[in-house]
Amino acid sequence: MAMLSFERKYRVRGGTLIGGDLFDFWVGPFYVGFFGVTTIVFATLGTLLIVYAAALGPTWNIWQINIAPPDLKYGLGLAPLKEGGFWQLITVCALGAFVSWALRQAEIARKLGMGYHIPVAFSFAIFAYFSLVVIRPVLLGAWGHGFPYGIMSHLDWVSNTGYQFLHFHYNPAHCLAITFFFTTCLALAMHGSLILSASNPGEGEKVKGAEHENTIFRDTIGYSIGTLAIHRLGLFLAISAAFWSAVCIIISGPFWTRGWPEWWSWWLDLPIWS
Repeated sequence: MAMLSFERKYRVRGGTLIGGDLFDFWVGPFYVGFFGVTTIVFATLGTLLIVYAAALGPTWNIWQINIAPPDLKYGLGLAPLKEGGFWQLITVCALGAFVSWALRQAEIARKLGMGYHIPVAFSFAIFAYFSLVVIRPVLLGAWGHGFPYGIMSHLDWVSNTGYQFLHFHYNPAHCLAITFFFTTCLALAMHGSLILSASNPGEGEKVKGAEHENTIFRDTIGYSIGTLAIHRLGLFLAISAAFWSAVCIIISGPFWTRGWPEWWSWWLDLPIWS
């Protein structure tokens, strides 16, 4: 509610990438824009296609609904709707919605005179999805190498892909991705807890400032990264997690077909062991 007092100040014309003033409007507190419209169109169409495809399936059990990619025999061609065509259309809608959302974020950033850090960060998440449903299937020569849309079927695909390369956690890019994911959680938890402890003091105590926040980490771990740098670090950790998770699946199959534990044989072959 506090934002409503100054929100109107930032509702200025301009900053649009496409459409100019025609799409430069809000619905309640939400800026729409051209890419807001395309996001709604793609998201709505994709959702309806999911519901329609599920209606043609054998069950309405939310855990067992499965919209599978085309069979490998269709290669990179179009498949009949009931044999993977739905998956192809839903994938197009998903990518359209995700990219539209990122471009809408860019328009809002332009309006507010901000940098493009948010749409750039979101683009790494889009890249991770794009690598799974486009890059890797194209490199392997068939859309059938994409993952199915469904809860249990998706988990089965992840499990089967892992077993296909024996122990997938030996994938070096996967190691990096998991390390960055865990470190992101650690950094976010430490940063969030620090802000809460400083800004939510006990009854009768004053709200603490940045000097207290810096001091607690200097006293506990010997170093304080600072208020601006912690957010730069958080951004780096998060986009690194998404990037290496994309790399780990792209290289599995197109560039490495054996079990991932074999990749580490170079370590055992180092002359220092002999």
